[in-house]
Amino acid sequence: MKLGFETDNGIGTRATLGAIVLSTDETFEPELAQMTGVLDHVALYHSRIPMKTDVSEATLAQMEADMPASAALLPQALDFDVIGYGCTSASSVIGSENVEKAIQSVFPKSRVTNPLAAIIAAGRRLGMTRIGFVTPYVPAVSARMRSRLEDAGFAIAGFGSFEEGDDRVVARITEASIETAARKMAETTDCDGIVIACTNLRCLNVIDRVESATGVPVLSSNQALGWHMLRLAGVQEAMPGMGRLFTCDLPEG
Repeated sequence: MKLGFETDNGIGTRATLGAIVLSTDETFEPELAQMTGVLDHVALYHSRIPMKTDVSEATLAQMEADMPASAALLPQALDFDVIGYGCTSASSVIGSENVEKAIQSVFPKSRVTNPLAAIIAAGRRLGMTRIGFVTPYVPAVSARMRSRLEDAGFAIAGFGSFEEGDDRVVARITEASIETAARKMAETTDCDGIVIACTNLRCLNVIDRVESATGVPVLSSNQALGWHMLRLAGVQEAMPGMGRLFTCDLPEG
C-alpha cells in the first residue's frame, strides 16, 4: 500500500543556520545549540572541518583550503540564511573576507560570519573601545588576533592567556578558571568590556556572572557568533541569561 503525504517548508521557517565546526572542537556545538534551542522555527545544521590538535598559524591557515569541502557537507537542498565558521584564531589568520569567499563558493546566497567578525560587530554595538582580552592561545596566535582587533579600532587595555596549544586541553579548562580570569582582567585593567576568545572555551554559562560582578559587558567567541548569526538572519529578540549582548539588535547595514 502506497501512503499519501503532504509537504511543508521544513523546520527552519524562521531561520536556517549552518555552522562549520572544527573536528577538535567540543564546545561550539553545545553552546550554539543552547542559544538557538529556545527559539521556535530556527533550524541549525553542522558540518565539521579537519583541524589538528596543535593550534599554530600553519594548521589554522590550512583550513582555508578545506573550507569549501566542509561547507558542501551541509544539506544542499536548504537555503541557508547564515553560515558561521567556528574558529576565532583561524579567522584571524585567514581573514573574514576569505572565510566568506570560501563558504560562498558553495552557498553563494548565504550570509557568512565568523567569531572575529562577530566580536568586532558585537563590540561596536556595545560601544566597547578599551578591551580586556583573554585567550587560551600560544603567543603567536594571540598576537595575530590582537592585531586584528586593533586594526578594527579597539585598544587592548589588558591581556592574559592560558598559553595552551592543545585544543583537547583547552576544552577541559574549567568554567571557574575562565570566570576567575575574566574577573581578574576587569579588576586589574581600565577596560570598558572583556573579550574571551576561542570557541572551545566554555564561557556561555559564566558571562552573566562576570558582567554582574564587574559591571562591564563580556563577549565570548561562541556567544558573539551565535548573536551575529541570529541577528543577520533577522532574529532580533532579547534572550535572557546570555549576557548584555543579547539585549541588543543588529542595526541594518
